[in-house]
Amino acid sequence: MGAEVPRGREVLGRAVRGQRRDVTVGAVLGAGHQLGEALVPVLIGLVIDQAVAKGDTGALVRWLVVLAVVYVGLSFSFRFGARAGERAAELAAHELRVTLVRRVLDPRGGAENGRLPGALSNIATEDAKRVGAVNMAVMTGISAFVGIAVSAVALLVVSVSLGLVVLLGTPLLLWLGHLLSKPLERRSEAEQERAAHASGVAADLVAGLRVLKGIGAQATAVDRYRRTSRDSLAATLRAARAEAWQRGVVLALTGGFIALVALVGGRLAVRGDITLGQLVSAVGLALFLLGPLEVLAWVNAEFAQARASAARIAEVLGTPPDVSAGGERLADPVRGALRLRGVSLGELREIDLTVAPGELLGIATTDPAAAGALLRCLGRTEDPSSGVVELDGIPLADLDPAELRTAVLVAAHDAALFDGTLGDNIGATEGADAAMAAASADEVARTMPLGTAAEVGEGGRSLSGGQRQRVALARALNARRPVLVVHDPTTAVDAVTEARIASGVREFRQGRTTVLVTNSPALLAVTDRVVLLDAGQVTADGPHADLVRAHAAYRTAVLA
Repeated sequence: MGAEVPRGREVLGRAVRGQRRDVTVGAVLGAGHQLGEALVPVLIGLVIDQAVAKGDTGALVRWLVVLAVVYVGLSFSFRFGARAGERAAELAAHELRVTLVRRVLDPRGGAENGRLPGALSNIATEDAKRVGAVNMAVMTGISAFVGIAVSAVALLVVSVSLGLVVLLGTPLLLWLGHLLSKPLERRSEAEQERAAHASGVAADLVAGLRVLKGIGAQATAVDRYRRTSRDSLAATLRAARAEAWQRGVVLALTGGFIALVALVGGRLAVRGDITLGQLVSAVGLALFLLGPLEVLAWVNAEFAQARASAARIAEVLGTPPDVSAGGERLADPVRGALRLRGVSLGELREIDLTVAPGELLGIATTDPAAAGALLRCLGRTEDPSSGVVELDGIPLADLDPAELRTAVLVAAHDAALFDGTLGDNIGATEGADAAMAAASADEVARTMPLGTAAEVGEGGRSLSGGQRQRVALARALNARRPVLVVHDPTTAVDAVTEARIASGVREFRQGRTTVLVTNSPALLAVTDRVVLLDAGQVTADGPHADLVRAHAAYRTAVLA
C-alpha cells in the first residue's frame, strides 16, 4: 500500500471496470427493455391508424400479436438485465469489502489509526454497498438514455418539433439534476461519517460492557451513545431531506417537461399536422419518458451517494502503513536471539537489552506506557524513533512484518477471543492439550458442559476475565513461535492458578525464547533473570530473588 491516498473517483472506476461484463450484459438487456417500452405507444398509435380507424380486424389481430411479442421480449430483457445488474453490484461490493479487509489486516498496520472498529465495519459494509450499487446505476442510466433516444427518434418521425423538444430538453434536465445532487452528496458523506462513528461507539461500549457495569458507569455510557446517536440521526435526516428535495424538484421539472411535450403534440393534432394515432403515440411516449427521466434522477442521487462513500473507502485504502516491508529473510533456523541497541520509542529511553536464545526473560516496569512501547517494538507494529531491534542479528526494520510474525508472537494483555468454540480459539493442532494444560485452560474446558466444543460467544463473553486470559495464553503457547512475548497474562486469575501457570509456561517453553512483560512475582520467580525498566531505562538486571533483596525500586514495582 502506498502512502498516496487514491481518489474516490478511482474507487468508483475500479468498481465498474471490475464488473464490466455484467454491466455490459445488463446495459444491453436493459436497453432492449427500454426499446420495447418505447415501441409500445408507437405500436398502439399504428393500431389506431391502420386497424381501428379502418375497421380492419385482420390488421388488428396482427398488430396485437406484434404487441404481445414486444411485451414478452421486454419482460425477459428486464428480468435478465436486472439480474446482471444486481450481480454486478453485489460482486463489486464484495470485492471492495475484501480489499478493505485485506488493507485492515495488512501486517504493516495503519488502517485502524484514528478509527473505531465499528467505523471500519460501517465503511466495509454500507459504503462498499453504495459504491457497488453504482454498477446498477450505470446499467440503468444507459438503458434510460436508450429509451429517451428511441422516444426522440419516434417523436421526430411524428413531428420534428416534438423531437426537438425532447432532444433539447433532456440535457437541460440532466444538468439541473446534477446541480441538485451536490447538496445530497455533501450531506450523504456527513451521514455516513456520523453513522460510522455511532457504530464505532456502540461496538466500543458493548466490548467494555462488563467494565462499565463494574464501575457503575452505565448511565454515562448511555448518555454518550445517546449524543452520538442523535448526531447520526440529525445527519441522516438532513441527508433524507436533501434527497427528498432533490427528487421532488427533479420530479416537478420532469412533470413540466412531459406536460410541454403533450401540449406541443396536442396543438399539432388540433391543426391536423398529425393523426389521432400519432397523437396517442406522442402522448404515450411523453408519459413513457417520465420513467427514464425518473431513472436518471435516481442515477444522479446514487452517484452522489456513491461518490461520498467512495471517498471514505479511498481514504482507508490510501492510509499509509505504520511500518515498511523490508527485503531481508529470517535466519534458518530461527535461533530466537533478541537484541535492542539504543532503542527509544514513547517512554523508552535508549534501551540496551540482550535476550539469549532459549532464555526465559522477565521484564518488570514502573510505567505501563514503557511496557506498551516495548511490545510495539518487539511486535513491529511500530518502529523505534531511534535505535535498532534485532532478531538473530537481523534488524526487524529489514524484515517483512508478515514474515517476522511467523517467528515472533506478541501476546497482548487485552488479546481478544473470537466467536466460536473454545477449541477453535486455541487451535486444533497436535499438542494443543499440552498448551491448554500449561495455561490452565484445561480447567476452563472441564467446567463447560461441551468442553472444547463449547461456544465462548463474541469476544469470549461467556467466560470470566480469568478464563479468557487462560484461553488467550493457551492460544499463544499453542502457536509455538520461536520467540514469544507475553504481557500480563495472569492479572485476573487467583494466586494458586497463577503459580501453576508460571511453572507450566516455563516447562512448555523450555528451549525457546520467551519474554514475560509483567510485574507478577509468581511469573517473575520462574524466569532465568529479570530486567527492570524504570523511567524508560534499564536500571536493574538479575534473578528475581536477588533483585527483591537488593533493589528497592524493584521491590516497590513488583511487591507493592
